[in-house]
Amino acid sequence: MKQDIVRDLTTDEIRDRITEERGIYTKMKMSHAVSPIENPLKIRASRRLIARLITEYKKRTTAEQSETKK
Repeated sequence: MKQDIVRDLTTDEIRDRITEERGIYTKMKMSHAVSPIENPLKIRASRRLIARLITEYKKRTTAEQSETKK
């Protein structure tokens, strides 16, 4: 998922996707520990997607907090 697509999501959708992607990432790590998965680069891609989602979520919540203070 590209950053442009992440920006188009609503804040609630981002929060839901973070929990969903963390679950997928955990399952992927567990299955890779038991038996190597076919493409281990998927683990890296999943971790980076989670980071993109968290970054956008924090950016929005910080912006909302600064607007309410004004």
